[in-house]
Amino acid sequence: MTSASAAIPQPGRTKAFLRLVMIEHSVFALPFAYIAALTAMYQWDRNIHWGRLLLVTVCMVGLRTFAMAVNRIIDREIDARNPRTAQRELVTGAMSVKHAWTGALIALAVFLGAAALLNPLCLALAPIAVIPMVVYPYGKRFTNFPQAILGLAQAMGPVGGWLAISGEWSWDAVILGLAVGIWIGGFDLIYACQDVETDREIGVMSVPARFGIPAAVWGARVCHALTTALFVWYALATGAGAFFWLGLLIVAAAFLYEHSIVRPHDLSRVNRAFFSVNGFIGIALFVCALLDLLVRGLTV
Repeated sequence: MTSASAAIPQPGRTKAFLRLVMIEHSVFALPFAYIAALTAMYQWDRNIHWGRLLLVTVCMVGLRTFAMAVNRIIDREIDARNPRTAQRELVTGAMSVKHAWTGALIALAVFLGAAALLNPLCLALAPIAVIPMVVYPYGKRFTNFPQAILGLAQAMGPVGGWLAISGEWSWDAVILGLAVGIWIGGFDLIYACQDVETDREIGVMSVPARFGIPAAVWGARVCHALTTALFVWYALATGAGAFFWLGLLIVAAAFLYEHSIVRPHDLSRVNRAFFSVNGFIGIALFVCALLDLLVRGLTV
């Protein structure tokens, strides 16, 4: 009885775990899984299937929670040596490694369970989706381009969202997934610029550590230009209407703003670019995509 209760995170531990995995950052990838899922519903029978949409949400949050927890567990020694990350829960002792693993495995079980409830293809592909989530934290130990692994991991969200509805492979979803992966990989290039000196000192590999901050910032700009092009391709491939195109204009303006406030020699507004602007991009495009689908005949 005692061991069983100990395996269940207590309220204080649950709160610490949610801080550990930064649960609020689900806003970055979740809107794009919704866009894919709702577009698939529109193409299927033009009805919103709320039960499936709920399962998509559970899958996305479960897998992302697992990925973040594993990331924090694997990186805890690196985090302890970086002043910016030295206050993270596994470093300070606010959360033990044992309980972090407990939370991670619960999140993984939730993800696999939700995938099983969706359709056989989702369940069959679910373990494949887990692989880059585990590989990514190790990426900074063997490649200067760990953002490429992160991008691959994030690209799976829209693909999975589409598969959850149709049960069939979709190249349209792949286009959207690539856009999301390159977008997130691009802004992670900017985020990594904060740690360039520490990374070089302790041997962490990254684009800014290897090639310098200016190269990383320009790399992010190229990534976001490609992201915009892929969004346009997705809009053309799915026959998107006026509201979606309006959303793309908003996204393009947000990208321009983001890169106007982050410069190679001025990283003082990185957090605004990373959290505020990128969070806005996901929500804005989702709202516009939803409006577009509703105007075109998607039924609530």
